[in-house]
Amino acid sequence: MGATISNRAGKVVVAEPYAGFPAQKADIRAGDEFLEINGVSLKGKTNEQVSSMLKGSKGTPVKLRIQRPGMPKSMELNLTREEIRQNNVPYYGMLSNNVGYIKLDKFLENSAQEVKDALAELKKNNINGLVLDLRFNGGGILQEAVKIVNLFVDKGVTVVIQKGRNREKSITYNTFSTPLEPNLPLVVLVNNRSASASEIVAGSLQDLDRAVVIGQRSFGKGLVQQTFNLPYNSLVKVTVAKYYTPSGRCIQALDYTHRDTDGMVVKVADSLITEYKTKSGRSVYDGSGIFPDVFVKPMRYSLITQTLASRYHIFDYATQYRNLKTSIGDAKNFRLSDAEYNDFIAFLSKRDYNYDTRVEKLLNELRDEAEKENKIGDLKPEFDALKAKVSHSKKNDLVLFKDEIRKVLESEIVSRYYFEKGRLEQNFKYDNELNEAQKVLSDKSVLASILNGEGTYKSIGKPGEDYSANVK
Repeated sequence: MGATISNRAGKVVVAEPYAGFPAQKADIRAGDEFLEINGVSLKGKTNEQVSSMLKGSKGTPVKLRIQRPGMPKSMELNLTREEIRQNNVPYYGMLSNNVGYIKLDKFLENSAQEVKDALAELKKNNINGLVLDLRFNGGGILQEAVKIVNLFVDKGVTVVIQKGRNREKSITYNTFSTPLEPNLPLVVLVNNRSASASEIVAGSLQDLDRAVVIGQRSFGKGLVQQTFNLPYNSLVKVTVAKYYTPSGRCIQALDYTHRDTDGMVVKVADSLITEYKTKSGRSVYDGSGIFPDVFVKPMRYSLITQTLASRYHIFDYATQYRNLKTSIGDAKNFRLSDAEYNDFIAFLSKRDYNYDTRVEKLLNELRDEAEKENKIGDLKPEFDALKAKVSHSKKNDLVLFKDEIRKVLESEIVSRYYFEKGRLEQNFKYDNELNEAQKVLSDKSVLASILNGEGTYKSIGKPGEDYSANVK
């Protein structure tokens, strides 16, 4: 069908339809509730059961009854099933200063070809730099990662080495063809959700001084694991090898050979971390994923924004907005007006969006301790006064964090009209990592100083080192 679903209080609700697939073609929208599939009620059904009912052979029909929020009657829709294949590259396009951008979500089959095709299209615009976005990319097929590195690195260069105790598990993966863009200025974006194949691409390009890595430290998954079936429908996963980038470092962050007193896996100790050298002599370190050349502090949302998002208040307002407005302007330039933000506040006034701040939680804990020590009587007036002040302060949070909340609202609303592509484009102007990447690519002297290891860029990710000079 081409949509994700969620279960909200026993209701099966569309979380996100994908552009170009049957659900979107039938105008099924985020927020729509599924009532029936082929005449069968979905009351009491789990997400897994509903997903199974929706699946079927390509070209077969499926009849849905849905309820759209705000509509008096349910609707019946007839869809034709299609093969659902989401692209590894959900988006590519042009940024300012003639910089190209490619978002790679996963390393599944054909991902390297998709990146190559996207790059070929971007080259038609005479790009003078490229951003390869690997944030939230959990990895996939190793060979696809090697092919992607090969787009930017000469033939015959080592990308990753797989080392195991058994010789047959030890393999060196080299580039094998002429690169498409061996000299194009390149930035790779990573964060703490970039893992496995993503880290191999980022780490090898960093070790070869071919790209500047920007963002936050990556996940640190450098193990090769193999599963073996056991009796009683069980299996065991065994580590058979580790991945090493061209400099010789292993990106694995957790040390499964050592555990704490509670039996929990620990990170590789600083004393065991080893220094390695990139092609130009920069220092990089193993045991902690890929540390970026330029560290950008991650966005931290306030508690009220997290609450509004996690409790579906922002989602539901975007649903209402889409059902009242048939169209909006360009995704990149869409802006929620002050009047519309005030409408959102009015929308919230009819809903329960209460939340406990950290201060309130600490006050409650302190009050509990006072009660245990029989001192609450003397302190009760002070506790009540403090609680009243905190409660009053919370009422101002919708104003205090207006800009932050509006960003999330705009992103959610735009996705209702332009789907994932629109969400990405809307977020470009607020994307700190992406903005930093464009700055680096637009200043060739900065790009060169990073790759040559000048000044603070001589050492990347040393344990205990002050990163403030490289923090943006």
